[in-house]
Amino acid sequence: MVKVFLLLGGNLGDRFAYLSKAIALIGEEIGTVAQQSSVYETQAWGKTDEADYLNQVIIVETELQAHEVLARILQIELNLGRKRAEKWGARTIDIDILFYDDIIINKPGLIIPHPELQNRRFTLEPLAEIAPELLHPVLKINMLQLKNNLQDCLIVKKL
Repeated sequence: MVKVFLLLGGNLGDRFAYLSKAIALIGEEIGTVAQQSSVYETQAWGKTDEADYLNQVIIVETELQAHEVLARILQIELNLGRKRAEKWGARTIDIDILFYDDIIINKPGLIIPHPELQNRRFTLEPLAEIAPELLHPVLKINMLQLKNNLQDCLIVKKL
């Protein structure tokens, strides 16, 4: 079994319902949802004139390979109405693979650990909540240290 850390987020429609539906589908399609962070409300990042997002990190135990996890995540996003019209545009649900155990993958279309996680408060707040001592396999720094060293001033509040 592999532990996969996923970041879920969305800012369209019933944001809580989309998070719940995504978690249920992940449990059905990918593996056992072993842990969930609190839900955080965050200002839009990248395209800052969008509505606020809800974000949450979950840990999933799976026997799937990383590329299989990605394929299933993309299908779950589509099933929940995700449209990819513009970069950083509004969305019903977005699911990112943050970590796949401590494995480093750098292939076209699949980079793990997520290359921007150490720069984003909306990722590190929920991640540090459930896995503060988790060591980033490239940076060799734990999640709590990464969060505490952030330069990102985006407002992220636990709900």
